[in-house]
Amino acid sequence: MSDWPLLSIVIFLPLVGAAFILLVRGDEQLVARNARNVALWTTLITFVVSLLLWTGFDNSTAAFQFVEKKAWISDGIAYHLGVDGISMLFVILTTFLMPLCILASWRAIETRVKEYMVAFLVLETMMIGVFCALDFVVFYLFFEGGLIPMFLIIGIWGGPRRVYATFKFFLYTLLGSVLMLLAILFMYLQVGTTDIPTLMNAGFDPMWQRWLWLAMFAAFAVKIPMWPFHTWLPDAHVEAPTAGSVILAAVLLKMGAYGFLRFSIPMLPDATAYFTPLIFSLSVVAIIYTSLVALMQEDMKKLIAYSSVAHMGFVTIGIFSFTVQGVEGGLIVMLSHGLVSGALFLIVGVVYDRIHSRLIARYGGLVHRMPVYAATFMIFTLANVGLPGTSGFVGEFLVLVGVFQVNTWVAMLATTGIVLSAAYALWLYRRVIFGTLEKADLADILDMNKREILVFAPLLVLVILFGVYPAPLLDVMHVSVAQLIENHEVALRVTETALAAR
Repeated sequence: MSDWPLLSIVIFLPLVGAAFILLVRGDEQLVARNARNVALWTTLITFVVSLLLWTGFDNSTAAFQFVEKKAWISDGIAYHLGVDGISMLFVILTTFLMPLCILASWRAIETRVKEYMVAFLVLETMMIGVFCALDFVVFYLFFEGGLIPMFLIIGIWGGPRRVYATFKFFLYTLLGSVLMLLAILFMYLQVGTTDIPTLMNAGFDPMWQRWLWLAMFAAFAVKIPMWPFHTWLPDAHVEAPTAGSVILAAVLLKMGAYGFLRFSIPMLPDATAYFTPLIFSLSVVAIIYTSLVALMQEDMKKLIAYSSVAHMGFVTIGIFSFTVQGVEGGLIVMLSHGLVSGALFLIVGVVYDRIHSRLIARYGGLVHRMPVYAATFMIFTLANVGLPGTSGFVGEFLVLVGVFQVNTWVAMLATTGIVLSAAYALWLYRRVIFGTLEKADLADILDMNKREILVFAPLLVLVILFGVYPAPLLDVMHVSVAQLIENHEVALRVTETALAAR
């Protein structure tokens, strides 16, 4: 199958499923049932095809693989796709989570089911396209295109304040991306192409690099989101339906960090080195400040949302350490956070579907009625804290090892975030799970059903597997990460030599 356009198939297969759902006719219940089934099978088939990419991927090279390139708008703007050891992992993460999101929405979404499933399948196409694009214009179209289905998912199927949260999310992310579009136009006018591999070797003037870097930073920092651009995230998470929160935390936030790895660092190495202290400062503030804010939350989803901002602070610290351990740690934190935070939002969704409340004070003593739920919640809570033996520990440990080689103070301050994460995560767990069962309507609450257990089982397996044996992830990313760091160091040495010659 090496001659097949596997990347195009993985990207656009969800659109085929969405088109099929749009053709479904009949009474409301029949349409809803068929829409759910088509969406589930489409996402499952897409995941299977993405596994073909995984099995055929060559870990020994940093080159882009499964490359597809066709003329498109002009000689300088082409339909260009490919994956390396960094993007490959995010393609798999996206296709893995989508069937779980469809299953999690099986009973939670009862109105406009057809439109909901179409929106999710379109969103999957946009997310996968971001990680496969090797042309800046193609990347930008997928990057911005994902805003539309997520806008609809939050705005139509969200909570009481969904309109406010939706517009805040849309305006924040769109305004940042407009500046990135200006950077793309400048690069095209300078180099004559938007081909990403070509732009990586363009060697832009150091002074222009800083302006280009800031333009991209506006888009990626909002998407991550970094402090102080994070204020849209808690509102979006609280108002989004459960599956929308899962995808928002697990995949969409990763696009910002991925943008730094794919564009800012390789294309603008001098500016990246210049602004690294800024990244360290914002990341440390994010880790400490948002962890303290999480301690004060009364809403479960808002607490997990602030936890996401703190964990993404670890990601940016690791990436900008420019050490193999730091960057690999940042990538594993992203992948682990995708699994763990997604699971935690699903955990909230389980009780929300039964009681229709996310307030922490509304619960207590659930261990007496929901022992399976309590055990599942405990494992993901400990993974979120970074307990050894879980995927959360591997990523955070590697980040701290990498950063400690570069800046001891940053490593020490970041470590306080681990202590604070234990405080707010265990506080949440104690309030919800332990204590006496005092609420009258909780006395009849039912434990997780077979469908919900089926959703959590693969997440549990992967969180434990990658915590004990992270080699499958490290093997895929290692050569690409090493090449990224080597190219960055070479570019800095070239600039130093040129400045010395003057």
